[in-house]
Amino acid sequence: MTPRVTLAVAARVITQLRRDPRTVALLIALPTVFVTLMWWMFHDNPVVFDQIGGPLLAIFPSVVMFVVTAVTTLRERSGGTLSRLFTMPMAKLDFLLGYALAFALVALVQAVVLVSIALYLLGLDIQGAAWQLGVVAILDGVLGAALGLLSSAFAATEFQAVQMMPALMIPQILLCGLFVPRSDLPSVLHALSDVLPLSYAVDAVLGVAKGNGFTTTTGADALVVLAFILAALALGAATLKRRTA
Repeated sequence: MTPRVTLAVAARVITQLRRDPRTVALLIALPTVFVTLMWWMFHDNPVVFDQIGGPLLAIFPSVVMFVVTAVTTLRERSGGTLSRLFTMPMAKLDFLLGYALAFALVALVQAVVLVSIALYLLGLDIQGAAWQLGVVAILDGVLGAALGLLSSAFAATEFQAVQMMPALMIPQILLCGLFVPRSDLPSVLHALSDVLPLSYAVDAVLGVAKGNGFTTTTGADALVVLAFILAALALGAATLKRRTA
């Protein structure tokens, strides 16, 4: 891995995104629209929105990032761009980290917009600091991007990449604690939720909402999310050559 090459890949992806304002608008605006819709649904019962609003800040960015990243990567492969890139002195990890850095920048903008609207326009009530919620939201967006990069290694077409979303994301949404606290899940489902990254993403958001700082279990949950991101990128690098050779 070469930092200069990684940054060059990231710059290339950012340039592509700048030329595609509809995708950028989708990445930044869609999670906010979803959260606003949920606020509107529970407008007469703000307590419910305060309970589910935090987890939604983890779930929606991850799902949107997953779909866009997976499809974008498959487009690179199907168009032959990826094969041409690998004729140059570039490691597989350079490619994946470059994409991750580019989408991390998008996740930063996404988190600032989403958290600002949720807290200051929709009135989401949290006990912790807004910046900590923003950091967790960024990690959750990058997690979705990393899982999208990983899933793209196992898909042959863009349609298959989209099909990966319900297979990988819906079970995590069901078991992450949004509908039922993870502690109340049956033992088998609880054990399964313990190995799903979105569970820790939601736990980190809930920890911030309760006022727990990064020096508590909230910080540990955030580190677990980061570990899942790195593991997804490493596994994606391990499978990328076989799918692009």
